[in-house]
Formats: sequence, structure tokens, C-alpha cells
Amino acid sequence: MCINSFKNKKSFKTLLKTTETKTELKNFTINFGPQHPAAHGVLRLILELSGEVVVKADPHIGLLHRGTEKLIEHKTVMQALPYFDRLDYVSMMAQEHAYSLTVEKLANIHVSKKIQLIRILFCELTRILNHLLAVGCHAMDVGAMTPFLWMFEEREKLMEFYERVSGARMHAAYIRPGGLSNDLSIELLNDIKIFSINFSDRLAEVEEMLTNNRIWKERLIDVGIVSSKEALEWGFSGVMLRGTGIPWDLRKNMSYDCYNDLVFDIPVGSKGDCYDRYLLRIEEMGQSLRIVNQVINLIENDINLNMTSKSSPKTNAMKTYMEDLISHFKGSVGDIVLNSSETYTATEAPKGEFGIYLIGNNTNKPYRCKIKAPGFGHLQALNDMCKGHLLADVVTIIGTQDIVFGEVDR
Repeated sequence: MCINSFKNKKSFKTLLKTTETKTELKNFTINFGPQHPAAHGVLRLILELSGEVVVKADPHIGLLHRGTEKLIEHKTVMQALPYFDRLDYVSMMAQEHAYSLTVEKLANIHVSKKIQLIRILFCELTRILNHLLAVGCHAMDVGAMTPFLWMFEEREKLMEFYERVSGARMHAAYIRPGGLSNDLSIELLNDIKIFSINFSDRLAEVEEMLTNNRIWKERLIDVGIVSSKEALEWGFSGVMLRGTGIPWDLRKNMSYDCYNDLVFDIPVGSKGDCYDRYLLRIEEMGQSLRIVNQVINLIENDINLNMTSKSSPKTNAMKTYMEDLISHFKGSVGDIVLNSSETYTATEAPKGEFGIYLIGNNTNKPYRCKIKAPGFGHLQALNDMCKGHLLADVVTIIGTQDIVFGEVDR
């Protein structure tokens, strides 16, 4: 329609004014994931954008759900163990450890100091394994490729330790209720010692590349800020909580196994932003190295340490009668009966507080099993952490949360 078709220019201006008042601006909605390489698992994030600024971030979960807790309730205690390897599948032995402690509490099982030390040794190696992936992938998400390659080279060495002690690179099923699947060889202990000596240099190289890097700091500082009050309200734990300045670590505050005998510090942040959380993960790897070295020294120097468990069946005179042999076999393979009671047991997993609520009913199967995964609580706050930031910052915030969806989508 042209101006000449109107009787006068005044009527044309009136039409334009009417059209302008009816125009409404709408925000743009996009899917971030689950196919996005920075979505860290099967996270589907529906982002509402005003230009490039995030107005709302709505996480959708359920794409990986396998009903793990119900499956565990239909398995014996030992059959349920491998499910925990597959929850946080980059911190496998940390989940096994929490489950083993929970079962041992319900079944009144006490393990020797050597078993506790070996568990701590591999839990701290697992913490390094997790943080290497977290920092390496976070750096690659933001745009730094080299730290990712360096850190995965170190991860391969740790995966080899997993394989040598359990036979599996990832799903080890090594830490078990009542003990371990195998003893630890002197050769492996020596190789772990060599790794701990060399790893400090590798960590320093990564810090040299990232910590004072101008682009890295610009992408992380003042992004995804969480206050200590908000962290407590959201139920944060681990690095996400300590980054806000709260020195809460279950290894010290509610100690388990023989962590009380070891000397290490709890690194804390101040601003609660992505940069603080990066620094904490780097520092925690250094503290884990301290613990690993102490454990190796304790195992090597104390000749009284042994692998026996107070609950283990006596092997003497066990092969005279078939019934005794059957009883010995059932004890060896872990036919453990859970007392009619309940417990909530939590450990300081690499991502935060990993807790298991278990109810026993005098059978070898858990009556109820509920799992408290740290990543689930952190994901709830994603909307608040992303709001007001740019689209590119969403990648940074997801990376700093260190989400693994096996534990979120149980």
C-alpha cells in the first residue's frame, strides 16, 4: 500500500501509529543440549534470551533415568555395588566407598586400618581423576585446548592404576562392603608414589597456562556468583559450597575411616564465582597429593597393617564339612545381611556430599535405598546463576558446576 492510496498523509500516519502500538517484543527461546558438547551429559537446557542475555534457564532432566534406586532394592548387597560405579562415572570408587560404609554400618562390620588406608588412597586418586576432567573440560569449553590434552594424559595414568588393582579401567567394583576385592601390590604402590612426585610439575604447568591468563580470567571472574547464604539455602556442598567461603568438608567436619590421622587443609574461596571454584579444584588436587603421600608412608612403614577384617569368616577348619564350606563361600562372596535398621551415610565425594539412605530388614537385600547426589542440588540453582549473564557464560557456568548426569538422572 502506498501513500497515494490514502486521501491524506494524516490517515497514513494514524495507521502507522496503530501498527506500532500492536507490536510486542518477545524473547527468543532455544534448546541448549542435550547434543551440545558443553552440556556435560544429557542435559537439556531451555534458555529464554533477550538478545544474548539470559532471562531464564530451565534445566530438563530425565533423559538418562534408569531407576537405579529401585533396581538396587531388588538386588543383594554385593549385586547392588556396580550400580554405584555408574552414577558419577568419573568418580567411580568414591561412590563405592560411600555405599560400602553404609552397608558396613547397617551390618555391624568393622574393617582393618590397612583397608581404610587403601580406600582413602584410591578415593584421593579418584578426586584427582575427577578434578582433572572438570578443569580440563571446563578449559576446553571456554576455548583452551592444551590443558585438556595435558590433563587427559594424567588421567590415563590413574586409569591404569584402576585397571591394575581391579581389572577394570572405569567400573572397578574394588571397594566392597567388608573390605576390598584385591590386595594392593608393592609394585603398584611404588608406581603411585612416582606418579605423585611427577604430578606436582604437571599441575604447575596447567596453572602457569590458565591461572593468570587474561582471557581465562575475563571469562571466569564475576561469572556465576553464589553467596554463602544462597549456597546454604540451595543445599550446595563440595567445591560449590567452599567457593563461597564456608570451610565445610566431611573428611574433617564429620570424619570417617582414618582421615583423622592425616594432615591436610580445606581450601576455601571468597567471591563464590567461577574463578574461585577453578582455583579450589587446583588446590584440592594438591591437597589430595599430600594425603596420598601420607597414606603410602603409613602403609610402607607400619608392619602391623594387615588385610584381615573382624567380620571375615575364619578359614581354619572350614573344609571339613560341606555346610562349613558353603558358609565360608557365602561369607567370601559377600552374602551380607542388613540389620533391621536405617542409616544415612555421607562421604566427601569429588563433587560434594554423596549420601546414601538405606533401610535394612534382616535380609541380604536393602528394603529401601535413596541416594543424595551433589550434582542434583547444584543443577537446581542453574537458573539463578545464569540469569543476567550472556549466552557464552552459560557454558562457563555449566562447566564450573562439574555436572555428571549419571548421579543426577538416577
